Amino acid sequence: MNIAANPVIEANQTVYLKDYQKPSYLVDSIDLDIQVYDDHTQVNAKLVMQRQTAGNLVLLGRDLELKSISLNGKQLTENEYLLDAEQLVIQNAPDQVILETSVVIHPESNTQLEGLYQAAGDLFVTQNEPEGFRKITFYPDRPDVLSVFTTRVEADKKFPVLLANGNLIEAGEAGESRHYTIWQDPTKKPSYLFACVIGDLAVLKDRYTTSEGRDVALEIYAEEKDIPKCHIAMEALKHSMRWDEEHYGRPYDLDNYMIVATSAFNMGAMENKGLNIFNTSCVLADEEYTTDAAIMRVQSVIAHEYFHNWTGNRITCRDWFQLCLKEGLTVFRDQSFSEDLQSAAVQRIDDVAVLKAHQFPEDSGPLSHPPRPDHFVEINNFYTATVYEKGAEINRMMATLLGKEKFRLGTDEYFKRHDGQAVTVEDWIAALSAGSGVDLSAFLTWYNQPGTPKLEVHGRYDAGAQTYTLNFKQSLKSNAKYPNLKALPIPVALALFDQATGEQLVLNSEALFENSVQDGVYLFDQNEASIQFIGVETQPIVSLLRSFSAPVNLEFNYSDEELAFLLQYETNGFNQWQAAQTLLERILLNGHDAQIYLDAIQKTLPFVIAKDPLLASRLFDIPSEGYLGSRIDTDYNPIIVNEAREALLNTLARELGNFVKDTYLSLDPVAQKDFSQAMGVRSLKNIMLNFMARQGDVDVFDLAYEQYQNTSNMSERLGALKVLVWNDAPQAQDVLQDFYTRFKDEALSLDQWFMIQAAHPKATAETIAYLTSHVDYDLGVPNRIRSVSGGLNANPVNTWSFGVQHFIHLAQYLDEKNPIIGARLLQALSRWYTLAEPQRSQVKAKLEALKPQVKSKNVTETLNSMLSI
Repeated sequence: MNIAANPVIEANQTVYLKDYQKPSYLVDSIDLDIQVYDDHTQVNAKLVMQRQTAGNLVLLGRDLELKSISLNGKQLTENEYLLDAEQLVIQNAPDQVILETSVVIHPESNTQLEGLYQAAGDLFVTQNEPEGFRKITFYPDRPDVLSVFTTRVEADKKFPVLLANGNLIEAGEAGESRHYTIWQDPTKKPSYLFACVIGDLAVLKDRYTTSEGRDVALEIYAEEKDIPKCHIAMEALKHSMRWDEEHYGRPYDLDNYMIVATSAFNMGAMENKGLNIFNTSCVLADEEYTTDAAIMRVQSVIAHEYFHNWTGNRITCRDWFQLCLKEGLTVFRDQSFSEDLQSAAVQRIDDVAVLKAHQFPEDSGPLSHPPRPDHFVEINNFYTATVYEKGAEINRMMATLLGKEKFRLGTDEYFKRHDGQAVTVEDWIAALSAGSGVDLSAFLTWYNQPGTPKLEVHGRYDAGAQTYTLNFKQSLKSNAKYPNLKALPIPVALALFDQATGEQLVLNSEALFENSVQDGVYLFDQNEASIQFIGVETQPIVSLLRSFSAPVNLEFNYSDEELAFLLQYETNGFNQWQAAQTLLERILLNGHDAQIYLDAIQKTLPFVIAKDPLLASRLFDIPSEGYLGSRIDTDYNPIIVNEAREALLNTLARELGNFVKDTYLSLDPVAQKDFSQAMGVRSLKNIMLNFMARQGDVDVFDLAYEQYQNTSNMSERLGALKVLVWNDAPQAQDVLQDFYTRFKDEALSLDQWFMIQAAHPKATAETIAYLTSHVDYDLGVPNRIRSVSGGLNANPVNTWSFGVQHFIHLAQYLDEKNPIIGARLLQALSRWYTLAEPQRSQVKAKLEALKPQVKSKNVTETLNSMLSI
């Protein structure tokens, strides 16, 4: 039959939320038989299906070689179905269907790292979220089709590990030198959660007993040499399981939980039901080979994927527009979990720093979209900071308003109502509202609108009446695609302080609208409103958005002196940091006097170091050049920003004087009682070492070399290496060679070697050419690509000069090989339109020239969006 007669899904067709329709057929069960050979893989599938609505039987498939197909036991000829590059359609199929297909696929040549692919010589893995399963077999590959999977995996015995989701029910021989396993997952799941792994891996084993008494076998698979680096991940997994029971009442539901680590993985990790596949960077952790930040990330990502078992797997998304439903809630959950692992204030600082560095610029540029987008061409392009981080902030706002007890009642209702279902954001809000007894429907507006709200606040003190009034006004930047923007519910957590004593005042408010939620938290859900505090004897200093209670751009006419006051006296660690950040931004972008910050930080530091060294280290966070650039909407000159930041850092180093070296010499990470304290001390040591280098201390290179040589901790070693290399110390080349020799066989450590050189402030195009032509640079390994590209992008001066061509060449090369990574890397250039001329026109011309050279949906959609402004 003529393929043109088929209702083809066009390659670059825009998909709209408003067009959602239920699938015509559901799949009761699927039996998969996956047979791996050296030059191909055969996949046989048996689908037991039943009609749900009128319409054709539509199966999605891509890059599949169809060998046979039968319907209810009858072999079909080519005239009895329609087949094109994206789908297989059977017209007039009966209501009850048993469909059997046999296809051939080629994981050994699959460079896009979707579907089933060969990650390394002895390892085959899957990545099926969002649309990878259609590259394995013909299937209604959409999240609202849930089925029971039984999977047979067969391969040569050189691959001793044969894994799939669920419980192992059979294993045996499959002819000469071959063997098989059969797995059954009793929980219905969508196809994007399917996983299988075929390889030669070692395993770390442990056990966990759930609150219901289930004995769960825990297994982490990795290369033999990496097994010692899996113990931190295993402890994090057990901690996550216990935490989810205690905080959400969610015990694990299968008899085993498996994690597999591979470096050839586009994502950080994937929550496939009972068989998580992880990028090695998110599962391997050891103080000798990975940094403190990497160890924290491993624990956070382990928790994130485990928490998905309930918020993503047991309850999944109806369609991919609802991606923020599972990701936003689960990010919020893993952020809450991480607050137990380190200073809660620092965890919030880190989360907001990521939000402001990535999501806020995304919201203000051409890639802006609502947390729940209403259309897309390529869904992979919407795994964004807006979906994840802003989605988490929406959940945090609702949790803040409800308080722990009511939020738990709401989540309990959600799990009760929707276990085993594919649902929407509306379902989540409705269940949370019903369970808590609080109507949260207004928060749907957050999900459906793009942009970061501006919250303007003005304070007025009346000495005679002893009142202090706060007037609020919210606004959103106009958006041609979303013309009818509505007022948003914004929780404002605040405190008042006596500016004479620094003491926090008891709040006694008379709200001019019904908005007092709890002590210190007020809900602002109108365009304009006011709150009046009574019994305020002297003019106070207000601290707004404590713990960043809403993802907004706050505008309040603080004086520099008031910000310095908050840096010293605020009891909320996040707002101490935020006061410092606001001061620093004014200094760097508006030319304010730096002395007020310098005085305040010197008065504050000794107390904070003694109480929370990790928080103390964050008070030295000077806004990055990338973040500062994102705050400039027009005529952005990266060189000017770089010079201002360097001047401030040099001034800070000079003003701190002997404090720098004295502090460095006094810090002892080994003496700390826990990891969080030690992490803070190590961070402070590295900061002081950098400041000594800026001071021109004659001993600094010897101290850095000694720190490099005498530590077994990667954070300390890298901190010293950075000082030596970035300052072109006499020892720089020796330690670079030593680092390479020590860690050349440790991929994640070697990534750091690449990154430190790519991120060198004085790196050149020749530096990047040297790194990308190095024998250990591999364009087939996403981590290695990101190590160089991420290092380069740390310096906007370099990014916007020779880096432009680097990112364009990468996007062009990866357009065919790995378009997911290609599109994401290209986004480094998304704020080209803010550059000063002639750089703006030059970059735009290069992006325009790229358009006819790329074909993938991923890169094409990203590029078109970037150029649409």
